[in-house]
Amino acid sequence: MPPVKLAPLALLSALVAVPSAAQLTPAPASTADAAPAAAPKLLVVVSVDQFSGDMFAAYRQHFTGGFARLLDGAVFPNGYQSHAATETCPGHSTITTGLRPARTGIIANDWVDLKAAREDKTIYCAEDPRAPGSSSSKYTVSDMNLLVPTLGERMKAANPATRAVSVAGKDRAAVMTGGHSIDELWWWDSDRNAYVSYAGKAEPAAVTRANTAVARLIAAGQPALDAPEWCRTRERAIPIGDAGRTVGTYRFERKPGEAGRTWRASPAFDGATLALAAAMVQDMKLGQGPATDILTVGASATDFVGHTYGPGGVETCLQLASLDRDLGDFFAALDRQGIDYAVALTADHGGLDLPERARQNGVPDAQRVDASLNARTIGTALSARLGLKGQLLWGGSFGDIWVDPTLNPAQRKQVIAEGMKAFAAHPQVHSVFTAEAIAATPLPTGPADTWSLLERARASYNPLRSGAFVVALRPHVTPIVDPTRGYVATHGSFWDYDRRVPILFWRKGLAGFEQPAAVETVDIAPTLAALIGLPIKPGDMDGRCVDIVAGPDSSCR
Repeated sequence: MPPVKLAPLALLSALVAVPSAAQLTPAPASTADAAPAAAPKLLVVVSVDQFSGDMFAAYRQHFTGGFARLLDGAVFPNGYQSHAATETCPGHSTITTGLRPARTGIIANDWVDLKAAREDKTIYCAEDPRAPGSSSSKYTVSDMNLLVPTLGERMKAANPATRAVSVAGKDRAAVMTGGHSIDELWWWDSDRNAYVSYAGKAEPAAVTRANTAVARLIAAGQPALDAPEWCRTRERAIPIGDAGRTVGTYRFERKPGEAGRTWRASPAFDGATLALAAAMVQDMKLGQGPATDILTVGASATDFVGHTYGPGGVETCLQLASLDRDLGDFFAALDRQGIDYAVALTADHGGLDLPERARQNGVPDAQRVDASLNARTIGTALSARLGLKGQLLWGGSFGDIWVDPTLNPAQRKQVIAEGMKAFAAHPQVHSVFTAEAIAATPLPTGPADTWSLLERARASYNPLRSGAFVVALRPHVTPIVDPTRGYVATHGSFWDYDRRVPILFWRKGLAGFEQPAAVETVDIAPTLAALIGLPIKPGDMDGRCVDIVAGPDSSCR
């Protein structure tokens, strides 16, 4: 079957009615030369999972849709998820809280609690480990691990008339940006092939329409997508492993009924989430009430595409081209509602391309992690050498490493010292830091692009959850041993290809500008708070208000 172009946002017409002129609520008049004086009626915060600063730079000149609109606003190309634990959950926890993982408590997607009252000692960031039968892989979704309030919660505390809504392709994205006190919170559940919420939550009509429409899309399948010319230059088969598998040429064809990973790692997935978000705005009349409302949207498909095919091929190019179109349709749907809204868009982390392609593209030291470099293997060797029983070390090949809490103080000290020595001796390891050294480091200040590795680790360190020591791999080491069994590329490192993300602000009537100086994702919440006149006490957020108004006026009033 010949490739076909992907139709305009397939679900939008099914979920959102186009209002007549008489039904429209006119937005406050504004011009590009005069910023609106009143607070916007709706804040829209979009996180594009794994949308790195490098990816933004590579594709920005090709955008013509939603990204292009945002490029007319306040553009900060050198935003930072400034901490070391560059994963989905920690990154999302910074965006609407204004706080780094050290204070949000979300130090990773998963961490180890060896004192947990269950056999599975791994804790998923968005689960309630107290729930009967919950485990880190089959969990009960909860906001309990997020230790701080979100911007939406602060808005509702200041004015109970505020409505807060969060929709995302991942539960952890919805939870970490939505927070604890929220009117509607919905995420995609791959086991049920549907958008779901907490147990007992009534399903609004918008979600019912979305699930019905998505079921039809999945049942119908999809032919291969047509790639724009600027994506075809990236279409090259990259061999993966010895099983004959390649990536770099897939155009998202789906067989009828094919869901699961194939659906999630496709442009249609973000299209569905954005259509649901637009439907929630319409049905709830967000932005049309007495108070400013907030909508957070987690566009998760770029991450699934990046993990499955790598961020450097035609797959990610097609994904971003489609997302640009879908964001444009989403914003147009808001425009038709006559809402005065402001947008902030960023990412939870960046990403690293698969080493097999990176070596072809001028990165000769790109490599996969050694199978022997992991906490269990090193701990087992220590156990035999030191004459100690049990699993001494817990964790992976990098990041936090936990130590058996049943050891006496002398044994613990010895195991930590020997464990760190073993990790540090490996040629793929750059640095190893003790928890004590990290904790003794002052919380970092100043531009995030100047921070030391120890300061980056400090921004992720929480004494209640972090490990006994932290391992930083060398640059361009991909912590996936075998790419034939699942994902081929990932993120999570200390390095700027995982830390640097774009931060874009837009509102009708605000004159655009671009500022290359480093800012942080923790700056988004205080910036939006200032835009709506919500006071934030000194010290309540790690971030600062960033002025998004060109000229002598300031949005940081």
